[in-house]
Amino acid sequence: MSAVRIGPYTLPNRLILAPMAGVTDRPFRALCRRLGAGMTVSEMLTSDVRLWNSRKSRLRLPHEDEPEPRSVQIAGGDPQMLAEAARRNVELGAQIIDINMGCPAKKVCNKAAGSALMKNEALVAEILQAVVAAVEVPVTLKIRTGWDRANRNGIAVARLAEQAGIAALAVHGRTRADLYSGEAEYDTIAAIKQAVSIPVFANGDIDSPEKARRVLDATGADGLLIGRAAQGRPWIFREIEHYLRTGERLPAVTAAEVEPVLLEHLAALHLFYGEELGVRIARKHVGWYLATLSGAGEFRARFNRLDSTDAQNTQVRQFFAERHDDGEGVAA
Repeated sequence: MSAVRIGPYTLPNRLILAPMAGVTDRPFRALCRRLGAGMTVSEMLTSDVRLWNSRKSRLRLPHEDEPEPRSVQIAGGDPQMLAEAARRNVELGAQIIDINMGCPAKKVCNKAAGSALMKNEALVAEILQAVVAAVEVPVTLKIRTGWDRANRNGIAVARLAEQAGIAALAVHGRTRADLYSGEAEYDTIAAIKQAVSIPVFANGDIDSPEKARRVLDATGADGLLIGRAAQGRPWIFREIEHYLRTGERLPAVTAAEVEPVLLEHLAALHLFYGEELGVRIARKHVGWYLATLSGAGEFRARFNRLDSTDAQNTQVRQFFAERHDDGEGVAA
């Protein structure tokens, strides 16, 4: 596989963990890097620095002591606020600033941020120029293919990005109106890739090694962003990387292999957030990890009532002990 560069950084492979609010926190990023992601991107952080004193923002802010390059995503609709947020994050250790113009969530779009910005190309250009001018580090951009299917302006926005000095572009192959439904439009990503010379990363529905290969072939993209498919399956990066390199699939992960990864993840969540919040956040991750295993529904109902680190660890070990007996595997 050819190397991917973002500014001065050469990524070890073409696979990037996509930023996801409430998911791609420091513990999950570290785990995905260890299991094969070439780069990870932090959870979205508001560009309004006045809101950074909230517990949620404080947990997202420190960037030191993570593998390089450290990419931090910011969101907002005001060029100067975004520029200030970029500067402050670089002071806190960010090595790449990623601007969100791809989030379709109403609470983000209603504030004229995320993918709502694609409606206003003049503002897009102003934002990109302000942020690029504010920092010495590479600035990247995440977009969708357009606002809705009648307004697919991804190519125009990509050209604005290149002109503004954006170092790389990630494209989710849906419009804002599509949210996460329907099939991703890889032909639109291919057209965007043809229109600019900066690295372009494809995003959307990449959930298997074979799909990763097909998307790279169909789009000509320089790399892939993988989001929802990594939830409860952080080893997907290792599986895809191996397949792209060799053309062969790794053996399916077994329940016996999932257990230590899940326990490692739980320990990191409990340590990072503290017991009370860590226990709450662990519940959704455990649900994702166990989704394809028999008895997961009943177990999750019980697990979600547990309120201590020790109880969670004990129950996870017990769940897997029962499955080791019958050698159950994990569906891909």
